[in-house]
Amino acid sequence: MTAPVALNPEAARTALRQVKDPELDMNIVDLGLVYDVEIVDGEVRVKMTLTSPGCPAGPMITNDAYRVLRGLEGVKDVDIEIVWEPYWTPERMDPKVRALMGL
Repeated sequence: MTAPVALNPEAARTALRQVKDPELDMNIVDLGLVYDVEIVDGEVRVKMTLTSPGCPAGPMITNDAYRVLRGLEGVKDVDIEIVWEPYWTPERMDPKVRALMGL
């Protein structure tokens, strides 16, 4: 039996890698959509963005993020804030992902 993973921002980011932008079929962490993860007393606060303000997949992405974070041991509540500053650009993507996409 493995020991439970401590609830920390890195564990939350790892969980968020399960959430994909369906239009790009890539996870939101590698896409650079997750700006900040903070955990205080079991409350996970995420600041993230979408690839555009009119992103039709926005509700699905935030619902998936909420679901995977709520599934982590020790999480009492999840707050996901969509922010538009800084505005997302492809430069925010993981360099390996950018290279893979030819950007």
